[in-house]
Amino acid sequence: MDSPLAASAIAATVDDSATPPFGLVDLFRAVNDPTRLRILLLLRRFELAIGELAILLDQSQPRVSRHVRLLEESGLAERRKEGSWVFVRLTRGERIHALFALIDAVAMSPDEGRFSRQDSARLDAVRAEREAAATRYFANHANEWDAIRSLHVAEEEVERAILAIMRNRRVGHLLDVGTGTGRMAAILGPTASRVSTLDRSPEMLRIARAHLADTIPNAEFLTGDFLSLPFPEASVDTVVMHQVLHFAATPGTVIAEASRVLAPSGHLLIVDFAPHDREDLRRDAAHVRLGFSDGQIRGWFSSAGIIAELTEALSGGELTVKIWLGRRRSDTSPTR
Repeated sequence: MDSPLAASAIAATVDDSATPPFGLVDLFRAVNDPTRLRILLLLRRFELAIGELAILLDQSQPRVSRHVRLLEESGLAERRKEGSWVFVRLTRGERIHALFALIDAVAMSPDEGRFSRQDSARLDAVRAEREAAATRYFANHANEWDAIRSLHVAEEEVERAILAIMRNRRVGHLLDVGTGTGRMAAILGPTASRVSTLDRSPEMLRIARAHLADTIPNAEFLTGDFLSLPFPEASVDTVVMHQVLHFAATPGTVIAEASRVLAPSGHLLIVDFAPHDREDLRRDAAHVRLGFSDGQIRGWFSSAGIIAELTEALSGGELTVKIWLGRRRSDTSPTR
């Protein structure tokens, strides 16, 4: 406990001004319990549902919820409702980093080490079940997704184009709107400083969570709508909407909302279809808009204070995939 690392960890905890003013007594009261310490170590891997924590700890959900509440009150964890599930994750900032620096500096007792190994093995089983659930969901929807993919160029080519476009641009805080399976977060996330995913469907968020567990373990998963993004103004560096805008009745409003959360000079990347006449996609796949012209996108960009930087067309099927990249103007205030 007298190591320089431990001492610096305590000092960082005291000086943490980026978190609410919880004191050392609150902090150590929160971790002064084997179950709460186990919860913290589990959440260090990735966020978990209350029900998953109950299974991992072999305790009732009400009991686990009480432990989580104490961690919340100490500023170490936060919970978030996603459909009928409640997920728990560690808070961000120096406080949590300082605490784990202290934990890492102190050797576990034999019993603590045994519990840690058991919890880690059980956590791998939880992740395997998440992946199995994602596989089942894909199997049930494979035909409809394959039908749409068969109409345009291969996804691999689209992804290569996206990576080429963003290669020399700062990603920063990435927001993947309508994340679906989390694929955009997976390919752009490794160069991001923070990754947030958003979807209206809790089922899709669970799939994204399973897919990103290894590659982007600190990603956050939010239930929400593209008309009301749960972020303050100018707080995001890159917004990506991959095959999402055609679900919007008012695309200009969606783009304006993305502009609101973009920081000055931040980027908005839209991937969608050029105009087409496949009415079956409106009927069978809930597409509200049958593609977009360059003029439409440029007009919405301009109205939202976004400068159109680049347009790319990828043909190779009945539908042409378009990529539009815009940059938030730095001389105007966000608009809605």
